[in-house]
Amino acid sequence: MNKILLLLIIFSVGFNSCNNAKKNKKKSDTANADWEMDYRGHKTQLFTLKNSNGVTVTITNYGGKVVSLFVPDNNGELADIVLGYDNIKETVNGNPYFGAIIGRYANRIAKGKFSIDGKEYALDTNNGPNALHGGIVGYNDVVFDAEQEANRLVLKHHDPDMHEGYPGNVDVTVVYELTDDNELKITYDAVTDKPTIINLTNHSFFNLHGEGSGTILDHHLLINADRYTPIDSTLIPTGELASVKGSSFDFTQLTPIGEHINDDNEQIRNGGGFDHNWVLNGENGTMKLAAKVEEPKSGRVMEVYTTEPGLQFYAGNFLDGSDVGKGGKRYEYRTAFCLETQHFPDSPNHPDFPSTILRPGEKYHSETVYKFGVN
Repeated sequence: MNKILLLLIIFSVGFNSCNNAKKNKKKSDTANADWEMDYRGHKTQLFTLKNSNGVTVTITNYGGKVVSLFVPDNNGELADIVLGYDNIKETVNGNPYFGAIIGRYANRIAKGKFSIDGKEYALDTNNGPNALHGGIVGYNDVVFDAEQEANRLVLKHHDPDMHEGYPGNVDVTVVYELTDDNELKITYDAVTDKPTIINLTNHSFFNLHGEGSGTILDHHLLINADRYTPIDSTLIPTGELASVKGSSFDFTQLTPIGEHINDDNEQIRNGGGFDHNWVLNGENGTMKLAAKVEEPKSGRVMEVYTTEPGLQFYAGNFLDGSDVGKGGKRYEYRTAFCLETQHFPDSPNHPDFPSTILRPGEKYHSETVYKFGVN
C-alpha cells in the first residue's frame, strides 16, 4: 500500500512540475510574441540579461532599446527604473527615444548642415530648424542584427552612404553586457568607407523610484564637470565653455535636481529646465566618473562612467502625460531624467569642440557603464 501511495505522489509531483513548466513556457512564449513583428523586412525580438543578484534588463533589437531594467532598493525590492512600453507595437508607435541607441549623430546639428574637408552636407531637419538624433529615421528606428551570448547582447547595423544626408557606409556594433557587479556596460564601435561624422549614445529615461512613479526632482545628482556648453533658444551650443561655479548648473556636489530647475535665467528658459551638455572633467577617451544619482527614499544609486567628453543631462521637460507606458502609466512632466554620454552637440560646426569626424581606416570606439547600488 505504501509503495502504491509513494508512486502516486511521485506521479502527481512529476505531473504538476510538467504542467507548471508548460504554463511558464506558455507565459514566456506569449511575452516574447508581444515583441515580435516584421518591421521593414526585419524581425524584431526581445532579449533578457540577468545577473546573479536578480538585476534584469530586457532589450529589443528594434532601435537597440532598453525596455526594462529591474534593480533593487535598500530592502532588496526590485523595481523597473526605465520608461518604456509593454509590447513592440506600442514601442514602434510611442516615444521614439525611450531606451534607444541614438545615431548616426546624437543630439543636435545646427540647421542640419556641416562640412568635412570643405565639402558641405545637408541633413534632414526634424527638430525645428535643426537635425536631431540622426534624423527622421535614426538608429532608434531600425532593426539591428542581434546575437546573444549569455549576459552579452551584440547588435549590428549597416548604415548606408547618404542615409539622412550622412556621407559614407558605416558599420556599427553595439554591445550590451550585464555584470555581476550590477553594471550595464555599453560598448560602441564603428567604421566607415568615407569621411563622416558620428556620435552614439543611449537614450534611456530613468526614475529611481520606479518608472511612472512620480517626480525625479527629489533625486540628488552629481555631475563631474566644472563647465557646460550654454545654448541658444533652439538648444544649439553658442560655442562657449562656461564655468558652472555659482550657477544653476553646478552639480559638482550631490544636489537635488529640483533645487535650481526653475531658476530665472536665460539658460534655464532656453532649455525649459535642464537640457544641456556638461564638459566632463578628465581626458577624452579614458574611463571616468561622469555622474552619480541618489534617490533618498528607495536608497537606489546609479553611477555613470564613460570614455566620452560630454554628458547631456535632460530632466524630462518635454514629458507631458501623453506617453502611456508600461501598465498604462502616464509619463508626466519631469518624471524621468536622461544622462546621455556623448561628444558635444553641433561639434562639426565648432572646431574647438572635440572632433566627431571618423575617417576610413579609423575606428570609432566608445564605452559607457551604468552601475547600480544602494545607500
